[in-house]
Amino acid sequence: MPLTKVETPAETDGVALSHGLKQRHLSMIALGGVIGAGLFVGSGAGIAAAGPSIVIAYALSGLLVMLVMRMLGEMSAAYPSSGSFSSHAERAIGPWAGFTAGWAFWVLLCTAVGLEGIGAAQIVHGWLPGTPEWAWVALFMVVFCGTNLAAVKNFGEFEFWFAALKVGAITLFLVLGVLALAGVLPGTDSPGGSNLTELMPNGGEGLVIGLLASVFAYGGLETVTIAAAESQDPVRGVARAVRTAMWRIAVFYVGSMAVIVALVPWDSPEVVENGPYVAALDRLGIPGAGQLMNVVVLVALLSAMNANIYGASRIGYSLVERGQGPTWLGRVSGGVPRVAVLASSVFGFLCVLLSYWRPDDVFAWLLNMIGAVILVVWIFIAVSQLRLRRRLERETPERLAVRMWAFPWLTWVALAGMATVFVLMAREPDTRVQLYSTGAMTLALAAVGYAWQRARERR
Repeated sequence: MPLTKVETPAETDGVALSHGLKQRHLSMIALGGVIGAGLFVGSGAGIAAAGPSIVIAYALSGLLVMLVMRMLGEMSAAYPSSGSFSSHAERAIGPWAGFTAGWAFWVLLCTAVGLEGIGAAQIVHGWLPGTPEWAWVALFMVVFCGTNLAAVKNFGEFEFWFAALKVGAITLFLVLGVLALAGVLPGTDSPGGSNLTELMPNGGEGLVIGLLASVFAYGGLETVTIAAAESQDPVRGVARAVRTAMWRIAVFYVGSMAVIVALVPWDSPEVVENGPYVAALDRLGIPGAGQLMNVVVLVALLSAMNANIYGASRIGYSLVERGQGPTWLGRVSGGVPRVAVLASSVFGFLCVLLSYWRPDDVFAWLLNMIGAVILVVWIFIAVSQLRLRRRLERETPERLAVRMWAFPWLTWVALAGMATVFVLMAREPDTRVQLYSTGAMTLALAAVGYAWQRARERR
């Protein structure tokens, strides 16, 4: 196919962006990015459905995510770009694919900003009941919009300390849990294996529900490949982040699920009502466990808001740079795409307002529309890697600083895994609507992207 802008040797499309992120920022973004709000907030429903087999669910979905991150890391190390997988899809498949993946992910991130703001505001409202939730959302939005408007190093510093707090909290939880299970934590009797007598109490159906819940808890891992384009050494940053992904997922996700289901009966009402981490700490007799975990969840939500505003602005900027969006969105000043930051923040706050104004129709439709976007993005990543790897080996093998394991077999295994998740979503009434809504949005974006591509070719 003919060379386009995205395929030139100068692969970084964000040349106007600054390079203010240091290696310590990238390392901590990669480390903390795996500890998302979904882990603390959404895992309770998965445990209630799957029981102890939630560990299997998180392990299976974790393996899929590891393969996706390895594929994305291979392409991002070879072609560092603020557009990440969107740029790779354009290079490998065509402009319509980059358009579809990029704008679908932009909508997902902006909507997530609003959802995370609502969650954070609810926590603060619980501490200060006389204050309106929307005002807290507005405050958080202003703070993180301002942070991202100033300079990329400000985003990096916020994420560095947010990630440090999250990593410290989850590490302390794991240490206390292991000590309690070993029977050496003072004042606590080890439950042994009493809570693990039935692996799948709700059968295969419960495992499926837990698997679907776990897949979407891993969202946010892509941010490090977007941020790498603004670091001092993009190739080394991506390579290091991807190579440590396996142990991070194994320890933080699978490890914490194993500790929780061993400490707390899976059918305990507290697992859903208070959250699995609070329920586990209460079993250990840790004073103030509920408030302590609320602080950790608040940090996770604010971290996600900050990261998603950043990610949305860079994806939007990259799309405009490649001629796939309104030119005003790509304006850069001081090394920051400030218009894209503002647009992403405004879209996020609009989602918050819709949750108050039209919660039962427009807002519900928006939530369903983004329900399976991450799976669509993963499919674009896998197909792009299949095509780009051959090209890299043939034309520029020196760019392969990171290599996908057992290529192409594990790439095909990952695609089969994604197809399986789609089938499982179609079987479940709660996720079927999300699947169809996301599919409709994806097809609409693909049609617009293809029409735009054909028009550009004719010109």
